[in-house]
Amino acid sequence: MNNPIIDIGVNLMHRSFHQDREQVVERAVANQVEPLILTGTSLRNSTDAARYASRYPGKLFATAGIHPHDAKSCDGQTMAKLRQLAALPQVVAIGECGLDYNRDFSPRDVQRKWFAEQIRLAFELDMPLFLHEREAFSDFAAILKENEVKHAVVHCFTGTQTELKAYLEMGFHIGITGWICDERRGKHLRELVRQIPLDRLMIETDAPFLTPRDLKEKPADGRNEPAFLRHILHTVAQCIGKPEDEVAESTTKTATAFFRI
Repeated sequence: MNNPIIDIGVNLMHRSFHQDREQVVERAVANQVEPLILTGTSLRNSTDAARYASRYPGKLFATAGIHPHDAKSCDGQTMAKLRQLAALPQVVAIGECGLDYNRDFSPRDVQRKWFAEQIRLAFELDMPLFLHEREAFSDFAAILKENEVKHAVVHCFTGTQTELKAYLEMGFHIGITGWICDERRGKHLRELVRQIPLDRLMIETDAPFLTPRDLKEKPADGRNEPAFLRHILHTVAQCIGKPEDEVAESTTKTATAFFRI
């Protein structure tokens, strides 16, 4: 029997799961990947994630937040609506929020404004932050330091040693995805993951994205799903030179305490 492991980042409300969402959850549970934390990326998506999670008490949880891509859609009512969602028992973090200067789907000043608003909301509610950063490290780190953020996970970390060191010094947790299974893009991550203390490390699929490149049996549609988290766990354990069971137990304990589930 495998130790249960928690997938801290699943975009389960993504359209690619519309046809078989329940089966995806069943396959995850069959592989002892539970609970799953569904990522909220907009008001509508966060509402859908919270609603769906409520159908599986104790098995599914959700975050509520506005991704930087969606910051341009925020208005005077957005934070009040997020606050309402955050009051639900299945909602365990504020996010996915942060900065993304790679795509610039929202103007950068708008991204910064609504990122700071969500940080303040998380403080007010005493909830952890589920963070996104892409090609925006200096502004991202500055806003987090300015607001004295401590209780946060940098989701889908793929950055540099300097960035990792800064996040760890700020007291953050780090989420590692199937990026580490990519021998081309993820090579540096295989080295860096050893520098993450076990009590700060969490694992995630970011499904349906970032399907591990080295899966033996690749899904026909290329879609990632939570059941593949065991493969990511195996790679992480290999990279840090620890038994799989120990890494499973540790990342699960860390995620359970971080999200208070």
